[in-house]
Amino acid sequence: MSSIAILGGGGWGTALAVHLARAGHDARLWARDAALVADMRTRRANAVYLPDITFPDGLTVTGDLEEALRGAASIVSAVPSHGTREILGRAKPFIASGSTVISATKGLEQDTLFRISEIVEQELGAGVHVAVLSGPSFAAELARQLPTAVSVASRDASTVEQVQSDFRATYFRLYGTNDVAGVEIGGALKNVIAIAAGVAEGLALGDSAKAGLITRGLAEIARLACAVGAQRETLSGLAGLGDLVLTCNGALSRNRHVGVELARNRTLDDILSGMKMVAEGVRTTDAALALGARHGVELPIAAQVAELLAGRKDARTALYDLMLRPQRAEAG
Repeated sequence: MSSIAILGGGGWGTALAVHLARAGHDARLWARDAALVADMRTRRANAVYLPDITFPDGLTVTGDLEEALRGAASIVSAVPSHGTREILGRAKPFIASGSTVISATKGLEQDTLFRISEIVEQELGAGVHVAVLSGPSFAAELARQLPTAVSVASRDASTVEQVQSDFRATYFRLYGTNDVAGVEIGGALKNVIAIAAGVAEGLALGDSAKAGLITRGLAEIARLACAVGAQRETLSGLAGLGDLVLTCNGALSRNRHVGVELARNRTLDDILSGMKMVAEGVRTTDAALALGARHGVELPIAAQVAELLAGRKDARTALYDLMLRPQRAEAG
């Protein structure tokens, strides 16, 4: 078994570190918050994000990037999208050539509109193998060893096989693909649609409304994904439809929670101030619209979510404006 560094001490990074240690790897979890690192070392648990999960013996916690990365054959990046470039830049001197870097972050860089794998390649260069891990998964459920299936994407088939081998468990199954763009766009934009689904739920608009929203949301995601070079069938799989269904309906979904609370007329700042974890859809919405504009792709649901997040519309107006758009053929 190999040494694997996990960058990011939030819920998902911690869950992956716990999982990899259980799988027999030397798992080293790095977090930037010194107080959190000290507390995790003392408690052997992440009291902030996964309080009920005791760390296995094979899991080491550190606030030192060099210590985390020393001798690591693989690096899992579970840092929020807005911090990824900075952390990878700091980590670069300690990452050996030939290492595999696995992005477990779902989002887009706001200013550049780059996908996370593109940031990895830009910051670390051609000497590393890049993969993306994404799909319908909640950190708490993976940490509790509940059955979970996700996608792992890389342009290199041997990298996909390596990640599948390293992460495999009786409760964790990884399906391989070479469609990196499709997996990343699916993972990023489903968070935007989940905010809208949360609004529909918060307004008690019914299951029919939510089903229509999810279905049209998937069409919206697929249009943008294909415009950036993805394979349409990828969006019908785990990283598209699967993740979308979970995030729009699951009680543990942070983005759905934002939508529900917006429908209750809470301000966005008030909602976010009470959340421990990042709701990536809030940052992704404007980036998705900008990426759509770049490729000439209309994103009507994302556009209404942007109006709502910016406070330019209330929840009910945004949803009904979406319903009253000119009607069109379903295909396309």
